[in-house]
Amino acid sequence: QVQLVESGGGLVQAGGSLRLSCADSGRTSTTYAMGWFRQAPGKEREFVAAISRSGAATYYADSVKGRFTISGDNAKNTVDLQMNSLKAEDTAVYYCAAVPTYERSWVPLYVNDYWYWGQGTQVTVSS
Repeated sequence: QVQLVESGGGLVQAGGSLRLSCADSGRTSTTYAMGWFRQAPGKEREFVAAISRSGAATYYADSVKGRFTISGDNAKNTVDLQMNSLKAEDTAVYYCAAVPTYERSWVPLYVNDYWYWGQGTQVTVSS
């Protein structure tokens, strides 16, 4: 059974960095495309970044492009999100998500694309 577990959230000052990690603790043999979403209080869950099953293709929301980097280890079904130059508006609960796929280059961008979700990790950026 797939169980996504995030780690690495916390409190950081504006301009600082955090690294989020997500792993499938269920250790399934299926390979996934994976992504990160975030949800701020009173707002809908929004796409942040995603990576294809092969790891060769990535996609970022415009709001984080150039500041965040997604990387993954497909053999281990893990995905990280390196967040630099953090801003107060990056404050949210960050969720890891995964979808099983045979498509090596598909980068899923929408909430409904994903089958599995982590429990979320809080990121707070103080200004």
